[in-house]
Amino acid sequence: MLSDDLTITSGGLTITGWTDIRVTRGIERLPSDFTIGMTELYATEFDKLVIEPGAACRVTLGEDPVVTGYIDHVVPSIGPADHSIQVNGRSKCSDLVDCAAEWAGGQISNATVLEVAQKLAAVYGPRPSGVPEGIAVATNVSSFLLPIIPQTNIMLGESPFDIIERMARFSAVLAYDLPDGSLFLSRVGTRQLDSGVAEGVNVQRAYIDYSADLNYSTYDVYLQSTDLFMDAGTSGNLKFTASDINCKRHRRMVIIAESGSMGLDIAEKRAIWESVRRFGRSRVVKVIVDSWRDLSGTLWEPNTLVPVSLPRLKLPSALLLISEVTFQRNDYSGTTAELTLMAPEAFTPQPINLTPLWGDVPWGNYGQ
Repeated sequence: MLSDDLTITSGGLTITGWTDIRVTRGIERLPSDFTIGMTELYATEFDKLVIEPGAACRVTLGEDPVVTGYIDHVVPSIGPADHSIQVNGRSKCSDLVDCAAEWAGGQISNATVLEVAQKLAAVYGPRPSGVPEGIAVATNVSSFLLPIIPQTNIMLGESPFDIIERMARFSAVLAYDLPDGSLFLSRVGTRQLDSGVAEGVNVQRAYIDYSADLNYSTYDVYLQSTDLFMDAGTSGNLKFTASDINCKRHRRMVIIAESGSMGLDIAEKRAIWESVRRFGRSRVVKVIVDSWRDLSGTLWEPNTLVPVSLPRLKLPSALLLISEVTFQRNDYSGTTAELTLMAPEAFTPQPINLTPLWGDVPWGNYGQ
């Protein structure tokens, strides 16, 4: 059986014995983060415990890394009969969310989302000798499947992740961080863990949010003509419709898609995406299980599939995707993991048109 103590390594110190633990990772959150704490047993126990805000750190559960990044807050506290310390931190990718994007000239041309992300992430990271280490970016998607983005413009004040997330949606990939602190671009996962979540086996608590308010029977996506009032306008608005047979009454949604050279294709994809994604999110499963690991000893991992069986909640069998996992330990509930699970279709990135046009002229160049 693996020892599942949480260990934080920072500034040459390796510290275990944390009694309050929360570590959260997910495919719809960036960055991963943690909050840990302990209370000293003896009056001088913390005297040599020096943890600095801003210091690099690595957090492991047992032998497995879960977060590599920086300490954000150190909060010591005292009371009449106790002395405690709390430490908060996030992964390296926190700089991609907090900071402004940097790139000479403010424009990246003819690059995939991977290349854009690598360029924007390269300027961040530790500076031991005045040279940034950079944040690594990788993908498991073939380069042939990542579209070339003709032009990526960087607006003043935008964060790197603002730009990367926009490019990721266009490229139909998810963007989230890995335990080593790097940024990862991936399709919805297909790897299945060795065991799953089953009522009467490893589930302590569970609930399912079955919903209908976000679902529609018909999704009409309109592509507005780019030149209705001039001689070049040859047709009116174009429309693509998708339906959801799971919606039992008439409910219509109308969406105006971005016009452009890829507009009709985007309109079709957007209609289908709205239908599939909304249905996928109409059943959100949250469970608290009694271990940080599955039966084979593997940590619960975001973007992996697990079989779920909750008969008393009207879910006898399903193969769902882990969207978020929170590893917890405290005096009240012991060692647990909270999993958020949905159908894989719920995480398909929204199709967008990055190059909306007025006639044949990109908006960014109009009037030049």
